[in-house]
Amino acid sequence: MSDAPPADDFAARLARAARQEQFLSVASREEALARFRAAVPHAALEAEEVALAEALGRVLAADVVSPIDVPPFDRALVDGFAVRAADTEGASDAAPRRLALNREILACGVAPRLAVAPGSATPIATGGVMPRGADAVVMVEATEFVEGTQPAVEVARAAGPGQFVGYAGADMARGETVLRRGTLVTAREIGMLAACGLARIAVVRRPRVAVLSTGDELAAPGAPLPPAAIYDSNGAIVAAAVAENGGVALPRGIVRDDEAALDAALRAALAESDVVVLSGGTSKGAGDVSHRILSRLGPPGILVHGVALKPGKPLCLAAVGTKAVVVLPGFPTSAMFTFHDAVVPLIRALAGLPPREESRVEALLPQRLASELGRTEFVMASLAESRRGLVALPLPKGSGSVTAFSQADGFFAVPAARAGIEAGESVAVTRLGAGVRPPDLTLVGSHCLGLDRLVGRLAERGVRARTIWVGSAGGLAALKRGECDVASLHLLDPRTGRYNEPYLTPGLALAPGWRRLQGVVFREGDPRFAGGRAEEAVRRALADPQTVMVNRNTGAGTRALIEELLGGAKPPGYWNQPRSHNAVAAAVAQGRADWGVAIATVARAYGLGFLPLSEEHYDFAYAAENRDRPALAAFLALLAAPETAADLHDLGFAPAARG
Repeated sequence: MSDAPPADDFAARLARAARQEQFLSVASREEALARFRAAVPHAALEAEEVALAEALGRVLAADVVSPIDVPPFDRALVDGFAVRAADTEGASDAAPRRLALNREILACGVAPRLAVAPGSATPIATGGVMPRGADAVVMVEATEFVEGTQPAVEVARAAGPGQFVGYAGADMARGETVLRRGTLVTAREIGMLAACGLARIAVVRRPRVAVLSTGDELAAPGAPLPPAAIYDSNGAIVAAAVAENGGVALPRGIVRDDEAALDAALRAALAESDVVVLSGGTSKGAGDVSHRILSRLGPPGILVHGVALKPGKPLCLAAVGTKAVVVLPGFPTSAMFTFHDAVVPLIRALAGLPPREESRVEALLPQRLASELGRTEFVMASLAESRRGLVALPLPKGSGSVTAFSQADGFFAVPAARAGIEAGESVAVTRLGAGVRPPDLTLVGSHCLGLDRLVGRLAERGVRARTIWVGSAGGLAALKRGECDVASLHLLDPRTGRYNEPYLTPGLALAPGWRRLQGVVFREGDPRFAGGRAEEAVRRALADPQTVMVNRNTGAGTRALIEELLGGAKPPGYWNQPRSHNAVAAAVAQGRADWGVAIATVARAYGLGFLPLSEEHYDFAYAAENRDRPALAAFLALLAAPETAADLHDLGFAPAARG
């Protein structure tokens, strides 16, 4: 008995081949992709909430704001003794300072009960909570234990205020935006989220991609291979590439060259997925039925059937509603070339992922970086564009920080045989993860919740901004060196009583930002501060030697206001100089200090009393010659936008008047 098909079936197939539709039209690659993008939104899918353990490899759907300070208290960075720095002044091996030991040991997790009074010290372990009165830690190696009825310790090395102290909120401050929407969650972000105490997180839903292979000649891997058949490699390759680029592959196996079967398979795939990818069935052969089915599944239908590519000419791009259906060529090389060119950008966009990038770049180091001879040092750095090209900015946070790793674009190595890298040298930055690229706008300076909100608004407009918090003076210095686009600052000039403008040098311009109310913060119910004016309360505090203040770091915009308030006095706590408003509020709220100066919004967040002092100007400096650059222009325009004013009012800030 003959195995040949019946004559009438064979004739029907010949007739179908004779009237087979040709390629609708051959479009250029640029035109094909433009049609595809116009019909199918290349934008992130909706958010879904997942457990922290399931967030790895996902993309954040919203900014993450820290609900707590990290660390939540001032802590020791070494094993040793918590002291008052003033008690160690002049200490040396020849003339050590003897300090009486308090009768408690501050191991990790132990809350202090005793204050460090003048002439005393408390043993403290790395990570231990700093006790009231102490403003520095002396390493145990620099001390000698003295036995006796009153145990003591002799300190042979003077300690500076703040030595080996990690301040509350120095890593992440309560209310600070610590991760931005669109961030890929890796192990380092998992660590940050866990440090914030977050058990669930909103991420972009992964696109579901149905993967079908078409052709009578195909066999599934693992099955016997019939004569004239080939194994289906395209299905496996495409499914793996989908997962590799942030999607969830839905393998739907092999569909024969039968119009009814393929019609049913396509409709089922569309119902359960965001994107459908077929391989095979795009050429002019007798088995080509997919384009006929696509033309009746719903508008807009076929967008492109035939692209001027080699390989890849038979590519078919279609859409049903806003769902993409892509029919790849059957040959594996052509299939993968066109998949990566047309489909990968869509999958990554739906998953919220950036385009794929190279893994290493050369960048200039803008300042000399010192390093220890004999040890290879790996330096975390962010990348920024400058007048000299791409620059690598070493991140200022130390080994105890969980944010340094997340804020970095990559790292470079300082060889063990070198004592540093000179300014202007080129370094090879190894990038951390696919898709990392320099931001469109780099802002350096003083942190503010209002700026966090503004940067979020920029992201909605497609402008990627990087923020680095080094204080007002540090930001202005970075701007003058050409290391950033914008410096955020609130520097009061005591001579003129004006904010920010007196500090500008020729070529710099100032964009008005908003006004923040500064004042004295204290624990509610403290009679030393209840009622009256801030200046009066501070005078009463200065007259009481038991009242402890918390200061701000040199270079902070608030520091000048504090110095004016103190009038030259250096009361207890003066040398405790954290770097943020949140750290000041945390010290007061936790009873390690009785008062400090911070902004009203932070006082409210910590449930503290507030006596207003003055309205400070939080503004933005930039190079005037760069004002028309797209990212900077977008930032300046957003400053004056109505939605920004509404955001600022919600946060308790007053937008600056604009001329």
